[in-house]
Amino acid sequence: MNVVVDTNVLVSGLLCPFSPSGDIVRMVSSGDIRLCLDGRILSEYEDILGRPKFRFDGEKVRILQDFICQNGQVCTAQPLPRPLPDHDDEAFMEVASAASAAYLVTGNISHFPVECRGKIRVVTPRQFVELWKSGS
Repeated sequence: MNVVVDTNVLVSGLLCPFSPSGDIVRMVSSGDIRLCLDGRILSEYEDILGRPKFRFDGEKVRILQDFICQNGQVCTAQPLPRPLPDHDDEAFMEVASAASAAYLVTGNISHFPVECRGKIRVVTPRQFVELWKSGS
């Protein structure tokens, strides 16, 4: 299943491995889900996950990033017809649209207003895990 995962989900999953976000990080690491991304998203992952305030093990983050690079679906996205409230979130919606991703998973649903989503299903980590478990 191809999905777009907002950076906040990866951060949350690494900070709280027994949370729905942690489940998603494990799904990514095991290849159960495939991340859709572009250079902007990959750059944001690298920047945010590398911040000293999180105190993530640099080697583990590098391994995760390498796995994402090797196994992710890289695509070229087009600008959105309607801008999002936070310009930094547009890459995630643009890639989800370009890749026809099954879901865009984010901890910030409000950053993706319904009127800007088009056909993209935007869900929280908990909703995604529940959908995954139910086979949806």
